[in-house]
Amino acid sequence: MRLNRFLAAAGVGSRRYCDELIAAGRIIINGKICTNFSAQPTAGDSVKVDGKLLHAQPPLTIMLHKPAGFVSTRKDVHALDTIFDLLPQRFSGLFNVGRLDAQTEGLLLLTSDGDLAQRLIHPRYKIDKEYEVKLDRAWDRALAPKLLKGIFLDGERARIERLRSLTPTRLRVVLRQGINRQIRRMFDAVGYQVRHLARIRIANLRLGDLPRGDWRSLSKREIESLRE
Repeated sequence: MRLNRFLAAAGVGSRRYCDELIAAGRIIINGKICTNFSAQPTAGDSVKVDGKLLHAQPPLTIMLHKPAGFVSTRKDVHALDTIFDLLPQRFSGLFNVGRLDAQTEGLLLLTSDGDLAQRLIHPRYKIDKEYEVKLDRAWDRALAPKLLKGIFLDGERARIERLRSLTPTRLRVVLRQGINRQIRRMFDAVGYQVRHLARIRIANLRLGDLPRGDWRSLSKREIESLRE
């Protein structure tokens, strides 16, 4: 396989990121710097990135039901608990597909498949992410058009794609963006506080009844459906 695919399969990151590593001369094959994008390492080759020996593995993707209070990073000097504290040590090489802020619960994907991660994160693929939102008071439906049209956050128009009420204070919203704390900030902009927030779906993959703090591997069919 081509070098960027080999690196992605080894859990280094997306193919685009791997291309950047190759161009920067950070890849060593059999003791020599390799900047050849067409190189195709074999099982007998020694491939290193920044001095670390790599091994291409069959990609693994898992679903985690992230509880509140855990940050979606490997290390955070300001946080006691990270999502990797919930996972076996053998998953330490996985990287999370997007993030959930510390107080948001729900569906989080972790993978060693850089191509899949890129597809789910990149804005051009317009992947649905559905959330259940609990507000501090009854929702005024007259405000929905403002959220659907969009509110500027960080110099970018933040939009909710779809919104529907479940109860006076509970809503379901769908995003296709990944702006930091987008839902909380958008509702704050129209005078509401989000009391509870949980992601329940990414594309056609649902959290279902997976308990908080638990994880499971995705099936081959589930992964294929995410790619589609």
